[in-house]
Amino acid sequence: MASRVVDKSPEKIRRMFDSIAPWYDFLNHFLSLGIDVSWRRRCADQILATTTVDGPILDVCTGTADLALTLRKRQRKAKTPRKIYGVDFSPEMIEIGKKKTRNTDIELSVGDALNLPYVDKTFAAACVAFGLRNVGDTDRGLAEMVRVCRPGGTVAVLEFSMPTLPVLSGLYRFYFRSILPRIGQCLAKNRDDAYDYLPESVLQFDDPGQLAERLRGAGLVNVQARSLTFGTVTLHWGNVNNNVNKEPGPAVPE
Repeated sequence: MASRVVDKSPEKIRRMFDSIAPWYDFLNHFLSLGIDVSWRRRCADQILATTTVDGPILDVCTGTADLALTLRKRQRKAKTPRKIYGVDFSPEMIEIGKKKTRNTDIELSVGDALNLPYVDKTFAAACVAFGLRNVGDTDRGLAEMVRVCRPGGTVAVLEFSMPTLPVLSGLYRFYFRSILPRIGQCLAKNRDDAYDYLPESVLQFDDPGQLAERLRGAGLVNVQARSLTFGTVTLHWGNVNNNVNKEPGPAVPE
C-alpha cells in the first residue's frame, strides 16, 4: 500500500513539535536505545575536525539543543572554543533547550530554517541533526545553511536513512511503521499525528545518494557521507566553495 505524502506545512510542523516537546528527549533516547547520543557525538566530532575557518557554529533545527550541547562538550579542550548558536521553528522546543543550556554560553532562538535570521557568512559551520526532512523545501533549507556559512566552512547533515540489506531494511520499515508510532502515541499528546508523521517523513526522505547530490547542488564541494549503525543513519558533510580548498576534509576515524 502506497504511503500518503506527508504534510510539511509550516503551521502543522510547528504545532506538532510544540505538542511533543515535553516527551521529545525521552522518546529520542528510548526509541533509539540510546544510540542517538553516539550519532550526535560522531556528527560533532566530524564538524570540529573538518571546520578550519574561524567563527561560531550554528545548529539548525536544534530542537531541545542536544547537538548544540554535544558540540560544546566535544570542543571543551580546544584553546579557542567556538560559540554555539541554535535555531528552531518550535517555541516549546526552544524553551526546553534554554533550560538545558542555562549555565552555558549557547545562544538559542526561534527561527525558520527557510529564512535563517542571520546575515551572510556569519558562521564557520552550520549543521542539522534529524531536522532537514521536516523542512518544507529541502533545497532552500540547504541553501540557507550555505548562505550563512563562511567560504571554506562546513555544512553537515545527520539524518535517518534506509539500510541496504534486505532483511534489515524490512525490519527497519516494520519498526518505523508499526512499533514506533504506537509507543509514541501512548506517551505524546498528539496521539493521532506526530508519531505517524515522523516514521513516514523518514521513509519518504531522500536516500543518501540523493541527499549528497542536493548538497552539491547547494554549492558545497568535497561532499562526503558516512553510514552509521548498519545504514540506519547517514552523516553528510561538505565545504562551502571558496575555489581554494579542493581536498576533502578529513573523515574522523571510527
